Amino acid sequence: MRRDLPATLKFLQMELTVRLTARQQEILRRIVEEYVATGQPVGSKTLVERAGLSAAPSTVRAELAELESLGLLTHPHTSAGRVPTETGYRYYADELLQHRLEPQPAEFPLDLHSERTEVESALQATTEMLSQVTRLLALVSAPPLEATTIVRVEVLLLQPELAMVVVITSAGGVTKKLIHFTEPVDHGLAEWAGEYLNETVAGLQLGTSLLRRRFEDPSLTSGERAFLAALRPAFTELVSAAQRLYVGGAADLLGEVRAEELDAYRNLFELVEKRAALLDVLGEPHDTRRPFVRVGRELEHPALREIALVGAAYGLVHRALGAVSLVGPVRMDYEKAVGAVRSAAIELSRFVESIYDER
Repeated sequence: MRRDLPATLKFLQMELTVRLTARQQEILRRIVEEYVATGQPVGSKTLVERAGLSAAPSTVRAELAELESLGLLTHPHTSAGRVPTETGYRYYADELLQHRLEPQPAEFPLDLHSERTEVESALQATTEMLSQVTRLLALVSAPPLEATTIVRVEVLLLQPELAMVVVITSAGGVTKKLIHFTEPVDHGLAEWAGEYLNETVAGLQLGTSLLRRRFEDPSLTSGERAFLAALRPAFTELVSAAQRLYVGGAADLLGEVRAEELDAYRNLFELVEKRAALLDVLGEPHDTRRPFVRVGRELEHPALREIALVGAAYGLVHRALGAVSLVGPVRMDYEKAVGAVRSAAIELSRFVESIYDER
């Protein structure tokens, strides 16, 4: 889907031209945080008395007017208070990502190394914990299957004309495929195929040309190559399977929804039902381990104009395998969300590195 170019240019121009004073930055930050906490427009009196801003009310009012003229704040109806605009949230998020991140985030409150079965169970556990900690919708994309290697292959003859291929991958995944033949299969041929595949493809990455060549080895007999060709879909279909997306926290997010946000959430949950479409919105995981924020129109989907996403990639040292994300209202607590996805991504990276190394 194409990026909304006018919106993108607007954000880029803002970053290049808007230079806020230290006091304006502080006012914007306090308004964002106060509005996130209360959901109510923030006025100069609140900033001075409750937020502890050390400036005269008249000075604060003048600064509020300037921030509004820059498109960072707006005031609803006739209220004297201000609320952040999408651009204001974007500026706040950029400031948070560039200058206010702790060197090391807090530890993620989940021991993934107790999940000694499959990567999938760790990913699901991560989404559930993230949603509990933040009360936002948690999304974790699984590593693409072609990033894994083959650990073991079993070729089982269930009936004279029915074989089953079992493929175990380095991510702990186990897939099974039934292969039907028009004529009875020789038991010796099935046993040979299992031994040959374990000797030649174990340790190879799915989707590589070397793996494909193992099925077409010219030194094999025509009968052996024909049998391997029949088994090959068990591997090619595994690679072409859609990347999986784990979701948690829908009920928690709905419990926090405000009346004016119902339409935005309805659109979001319609996308959640179409996992592939939501993966397109999330895009490819960033190679950098730095967290990222996308606000409103930056999500490149018209249904998500009032939604924000905070995410961080996880994976191996040399390659990002997926992303940990939190989705919620534009007025979300960005500082808490960024800390949560950083912690979860670091823990998931440790986990997948240990799993991939062990197998």
